[in-house]
Amino acid sequence: MTALPKDPVILLSVVNTELRDRFPTLERFAAAHMTEEQEIRNRLEQIGYQYDPEKNQFV
Repeated sequence: MTALPKDPVILLSVVNTELRDRFPTLERFAAAHMTEEQEIRNRLEQIGYQYDPEKNQFV
């Protein structure tokens, strides 16, 4: 498992960068990092970000 950052702001940066550069969907990102998509969503919702599938980014 690839360790994702615990800090939600750093996590946001990592996720959005990888979604932009490497992964076409959040589902594929989560699978590559062996984590649940909902866990990522929950952690980033705590700081006010929602996943936008059309943009493939948390906004």
